[in-house]
Amino acid sequence: MTRDSEWIAYNFAVLRVVPHVHTGAFVPVGVVLHARTAEFIGVRVTTDPEALAKIASDTDAELLSRYLSSCKAIAEGDMSAGPIALAPPSERFHWITAPRSDVIQCGPVHAGLTENPEATLDELFSTLV
Repeated sequence: MTRDSEWIAYNFAVLRVVPHVHTGAFVPVGVVLHARTAEFIGVRVTTDPEALAKIASDTDAELLSRYLSSCKAIAEGDMSAGPIALAPPSERFHWITAPRSDVIQCGPVHAGLTENPEATLDELFSTLV
């Protein structure tokens, strides 16, 4: 890479399951990445109910899988995910990463630079989840 203008700025956050919200302990289950200038938003998330049951045994793994799948559908702009899925990518990213007191939460939003947002999303998922 020889020119700074070829780098793409992005923001990402880790999606996590908090089985007992009152304790704050969590398990990472996914990553959402948004690169505004590249018009990219993507999610890599664990949705297999068996895998979720192993890492968050005190939750309803089937329901958790459906919720995580809906986060993915929203990021992808899937119309079946409801009106928020039709919003621009930046609004979908902010909706997914908005603070909430629920079993599925998002960690802090971090920034970075990449040449390839999709490859970076895959790398973050394999490293952090």
